[in-house]
Amino acid sequence: MTFKDIISALLFCAAAPAAAQTIQLQQPIDCTLGEDCFIQQYVDHDPTKNAKDYRCAPLSYNNHKGTDFALRTLRQMRNGVNVVAAAPGTVVRLRNSIKDQLKTDANAESVAGRECGNGVVIEHSDGWETQYCHLKKGSIVVRKGQTVQAGAALGEVGLSGRTQFPHVHLSVRKNGKVVDPFDPDGVVQCNAPDKETLWKTPLNYQPGGMIYAGFADRVPDYKDVKSGRAAKGVLPLDAPALVVFGFGFGLQKGDQLRLVIKGPNGNITDHTTTIEKNKAQYFQAAGKRLNGETWPSGKYTGTALLIRDGQVISGQNGYVTLK
Repeated sequence: MTFKDIISALLFCAAAPAAAQTIQLQQPIDCTLGEDCFIQQYVDHDPTKNAKDYRCAPLSYNNHKGTDFALRTLRQMRNGVNVVAAAPGTVVRLRNSIKDQLKTDANAESVAGRECGNGVVIEHSDGWETQYCHLKKGSIVVRKGQTVQAGAALGEVGLSGRTQFPHVHLSVRKNGKVVDPFDPDGVVQCNAPDKETLWKTPLNYQPGGMIYAGFADRVPDYKDVKSGRAAKGVLPLDAPALVVFGFGFGLQKGDQLRLVIKGPNGNITDHTTTIEKNKAQYFQAAGKRLNGETWPSGKYTGTALLIRDGQVISGQNGYVTLK
């Protein structure tokens, strides 16, 4: 069974679209969920300072008012991924001039009051409204007052406003009140979520997972992992070390991240780390230093497995050729 098969088997069953609702939404980003993008965070349903998504899992943060559709790396963002209208309507507000940057303490003040960054607000019928945040500077292709159809390009995924990863934040509102498209009535039933949603095509729920795995000749910098620059496809036979790393999202306290390197002559390393606290995103590396003049030539496989309650819930492979 491939990792894709494992993921498909472990994804929770999606609910059906709400028949009685006056709006039906499509995915607001031009990518394939579970392959080149994923949902990292959902609307917060916890009234306290804690956070929980509509399944009572911690894939949210305090007072989060939307759904975050994230890209795997910054490289994807630079290449361009479209943000699209989730439903037909009229553009009523937009902003297109905020620069793309990772949010830090140093620049937090510069985005105060503009946490959405570059974005678009679309007004629909019957009091419905959708908002799209964190678009790439200068990428917005619609204008105020323009009528758009579902699926129409609005701009590109960016890194503007208050964000630390490339994604589009979708907020849905009815008469000004936030509505979770996965749980329209707002009544959370942890193990029995609503059978009806606002999605025209049901979207599966993934309770955390591995984003990608890769190889390097040393423990990479986190910024290079997030950007997509860290993974190497080819290394020299005299590389000082052989390191595999796994980059994941939605890790929970008690999860285990297992990293394995297999070479032409069998396993080189097999290392497991226990996660000490919930992590929105996280990476871990493991490997072995060169012991001798060269490594055996050939293809090496690195495997990153996310294990929860003794079960593998997600896995990714990375590959490198030594020559």
